[in-house]
Amino acid sequence: MADFTIYKNSIRPLLFFYEPERAHRIACKLIKFLFKLPFAKKVLQRYYHIKDKRLQRHLWGMTFPNPVGLAAGFDKNAEMTNELAVFGFGFIEVGTITPYSQEGNPQPRLFRLPKDKALINRMGFNNKGAADIKKSLRKNKAETIIGVNIGKNKNTPNQTATSDYKHCFEAFYEVADYIAINVSSPNTPQLRAMQRKTYLKDLLEEIMALNKKKPQPKPILLKISPDLTYEQLDEVIEVVKQTGIAGIIATNTTIKRDNLKTSTQEIEKIGLGGLSGQPLSNLSTKVIRYISEKSNKAFPIIAAGGIMSAEDAIEKLEAGASLVQVYTGFIYEGPSLIKQINQAILKKYFSSEF
Repeated sequence: MADFTIYKNSIRPLLFFYEPERAHRIACKLIKFLFKLPFAKKVLQRYYHIKDKRLQRHLWGMTFPNPVGLAAGFDKNAEMTNELAVFGFGFIEVGTITPYSQEGNPQPRLFRLPKDKALINRMGFNNKGAADIKKSLRKNKAETIIGVNIGKNKNTPNQTATSDYKHCFEAFYEVADYIAINVSSPNTPQLRAMQRKTYLKDLLEEIMALNKKKPQPKPILLKISPDLTYEQLDEVIEVVKQTGIAGIIATNTTIKRDNLKTSTQEIEKIGLGGLSGQPLSNLSTKVIRYISEKSNKAFPIIAAGGIMSAEDAIEKLEAGASLVQVYTGFIYEGPSLIKQINQAILKKYFSSEF
């Protein structure tokens, strides 16, 4: 596609000239600038949007215009949801958001692995905090389905972390279409321990108790790690069924460093962090397939992790996902990836009419 060639040959090399976090800020400024140009929104929508009812997904009382979403992490502070929606996303997930603002981990904390089409990040839930981000979502009323990904502040111990999640649930109930519970980032100390059955069940039960008191309960989803064992996944499935939450987002980043093309020396120099992108794809698919089959498709799954092409997205859907999310693929492949995925879905499942 022409726009992919332009992105690959011109825009991506320019952005990749800068260190990753600075490149992200530049990209966001460029998108916002482009959005302000006369007729730019209409032109981009006309090019990137594929309006076809066959792409719609009906989940949790909502109609997703297509199954391709933007994963949490790109628009942490919900500052450009409408600008990003122009590229054809069916939904956008913002965050991760904590009750109070925090700077995250020291920089540098985001690293590219171009040989692997991957990223390593140890951002540490840097965000402006629930109050400010809620104001942003209220001010810039979203033109697409919005998920809000919530977590705990770094200095909140696991024993009292439920209060952080409840705080964020209450803050975003009115402005979120769904809420994702993030207990799987490897970049907040001890956070992943909250995926253990005892922690997890108590947390989700308390969130669901609040949710059921609302006039219109919101879908609550759980974002899980790709590094869980099958035994741990069995426990997660059991807790999801027991608590009645709406579904699972599979998966977050991995702490594994298997079969990378990047040199061991460079990986060791980068250090800790969650790996995303192409090397995560197979692992994420295995988790999705296992959950779908083991639960007998008892709840929807949003696939995330290693979706770098239309073929990757189809693989996730075939494994049992209802929706897919991109992040690292969006960075490496550009906005045409969303259109390519939607076209591939139409071609594969509706080829006689496409």
